[in-house]
Amino acid sequence: MQKVTLGDVCEILDNQRVPITASERKSGSYPYYGANGLQDYVDGYIFDDDLVLLAEDGGNFGSKDKPIAYRVSGKCWVNNHAHVLKPKDNIDVNYLCYSLMFYNVDGLVNGATRQKLTQKDMRKISIPLPLIEEQKAIAEKLDKVSILIEKRKQQLSLLDTIVKSKFVEMFGDPIKNNHGWKLGKLSEVAELKIGPFGSLLHKEDYVVGGHALINPSHIIDGKIKIDEKFSLSDSKYDELSAYHLIRGDVILGRRGEMGRCAVVDEDGLFCGTGCMIIRPNGKVLSYFLQKVLSSSSMKQIIEDRAVGVTMANLNVRIVSNLPIPIYPMNKQREYIQIIQKTDKSKAKIKQSLAALELLKKSLMQKYFG
Repeated sequence: MQKVTLGDVCEILDNQRVPITASERKSGSYPYYGANGLQDYVDGYIFDDDLVLLAEDGGNFGSKDKPIAYRVSGKCWVNNHAHVLKPKDNIDVNYLCYSLMFYNVDGLVNGATRQKLTQKDMRKISIPLPLIEEQKAIAEKLDKVSILIEKRKQQLSLLDTIVKSKFVEMFGDPIKNNHGWKLGKLSEVAELKIGPFGSLLHKEDYVVGGHALINPSHIIDGKIKIDEKFSLSDSKYDELSAYHLIRGDVILGRRGEMGRCAVVDEDGLFCGTGCMIIRPNGKVLSYFLQKVLSSSSMKQIIEDRAVGVTMANLNVRIVSNLPIPIYPMNKQREYIQIIQKTDKSKAKIKQSLAALELLKKSLMQKYFG
């Protein structure tokens, strides 16, 4: 198949770009674009066309998930961190965009801390150029898959919103307590224990594939994400039995981002130095407590009470005194059932999303290498 350079199939409109510092921008209705997409809205425009913007500096160079090029249309403003490409008659604008989104620019970009794709090197980029009808067919196929991927992501977001709104409907805000539940302290519904001091663990205690050590960085979106490189040997794990995590524990990050917590749902995990074990005593369900602690209002309370100058930090006294409404157990169980049903739906959607993303990657590989 014929290959062409960008200089052959595009008008390069970089000389029309005008950067505006944040302090000089006047708010308006026209999108203001940079290297990685929309940055702001301003009161004027310098382009009014179907264009492809390709990162010049500060782009997602080398990423397999974040594109370095994107499509814009209509009135807009572009700063000097993105190359502006207007396709000529022999190339479809959508096809052009897809061909560049994950282009391997190794050997073209330069700079140690902030990589830059100069216009001179950008013009050297080579892409396959089938007939215009085939280009449009390829772009249309990729568009269909992309639309389905976006719909799956929207479905997941909607389900999360439904769960959160159902919590508010059934229980109200846990801090405002606008439903008038009986109030208590976290220490009344759970036992608390802070993770081991750093002096109890040494470099030689860490192994690969042992008992996973859970620190705040391993708690992502309310779930535990194990990293096998951060784990303990059997002997060290047995020695520090007081810090074993058991199913049903809630592990709370006590450093950095406040309110980061998850329910332990497997055996053999170990509480890291940066975390705290919260072990419910039967008055509150684990998954329900996790939702309460990670709610936006509770996060704010935790942030306000955290100590530390360089990094926010929690201790047992602070967490023990967190206000917790004492919710009826039957209501907690009803809410957990809602979560479980929602999680089943999310699992199916995630499976479909993963298949669609794999399909898109294979199509991109097929058409663009």
